[in-house]
Amino acid sequence: MHDTLHESLTVAGIVLFIMSCFMVLGNYLGGILFDRWSPYKTALISIFISLIALVVLIFSHGWPIFAIMLFIYGLGEGSSLTLLNSYASKVQSTSTRHVFNSLYIGINLGVVIGTAAVGYLLKFGISTVFTVATSFYVILLIMTIFEFNVDFQKSQSTINQNSQSDVDMGPQKPANPKLIWLICTMVFFIYMSYTLWESVMPVHMGQLYISFEKYSMIWPINGLLIVFGQPIINRIGTNFKMVRQISFGVVVFALTFFMLIWAKQYVSFIIIMVILTFGEMNGLPAIPAWIDSLADAKQKGKYQGMFNIFMSFGRAVGPLFGGIMVEWFNYPILFAVSGSLILLSMAAVMIENRKKFLAQD
Repeated sequence: MHDTLHESLTVAGIVLFIMSCFMVLGNYLGGILFDRWSPYKTALISIFISLIALVVLIFSHGWPIFAIMLFIYGLGEGSSLTLLNSYASKVQSTSTRHVFNSLYIGINLGVVIGTAAVGYLLKFGISTVFTVATSFYVILLIMTIFEFNVDFQKSQSTINQNSQSDVDMGPQKPANPKLIWLICTMVFFIYMSYTLWESVMPVHMGQLYISFEKYSMIWPINGLLIVFGQPIINRIGTNFKMVRQISFGVVVFALTFFMLIWAKQYVSFIIIMVILTFGEMNGLPAIPAWIDSLADAKQKGKYQGMFNIFMSFGRAVGPLFGGIMVEWFNYPILFAVSGSLILLSMAAVMIENRKKFLAQD
């Protein structure tokens, strides 16, 4: 939008914020429709919405059609992400924790491949980029048509008949709504802080005379560590309780922002990203599984939608929050506040979870 369409950074920021808002709307609608209507039909409609936007962008990507299509794409993408988590929560053949960890690997593998591909494809024009993206969405649509038409009510009925232990699977309402809201608040602060690496960090590193090319190399490191390291973390993590692994990972993740206060050399940022990724692999993938364990079977979509809403809001607010903090204060205060917000929200989650544990005893 800035370099090719010659719109100001302010306009670009506003467009991305509105796109995030459309993603939040998609998150909400996807979750509600998953629970109350047809997961299969909702999935097809969501993919069609994003696919239509991409097809239009192949042939028309000027201003303002580019921004309008981003909004439409965000709506479909937001709904699709919630549906993806909601479908994952219904898998019965293996543990929910394993399912969401595998899902996290798949998402990050897509990010690594997509980021690398864009740099190459952009040489052939922006239409080529959108054409390739469209082809992947067509593949996704075909997969959805043939593999995602699942009757969850029938599946659940079969499971209940085959396993008496599944008859009493817990309360009809979430075990602790307050805990779910606190977890989602923590998710908001995590992703609000995470987006600082995408928004203010290139500027900060540039002021330290670290080139944008060097900054760009940090993200492949992050993605590759997740793709190859997550399976190892998953295997080790089975020896620990899910809540403990999440709390450990989130604390490590938060502490890296305090480390950024003193980072001045490029190697320092690399080391911090490696540590952050280690915390991310331990803490973030299992959060949807934790939320799922607190939700009633009839509300899986609703609470996975809530998770994605808070995640999308965090990503939307992050760049604005970072810009305001840097303008009014400075980078060290920004990093200290970001890390503190994550730790405080994590502490609130652990306190409420402890109350839930004591109440059950």
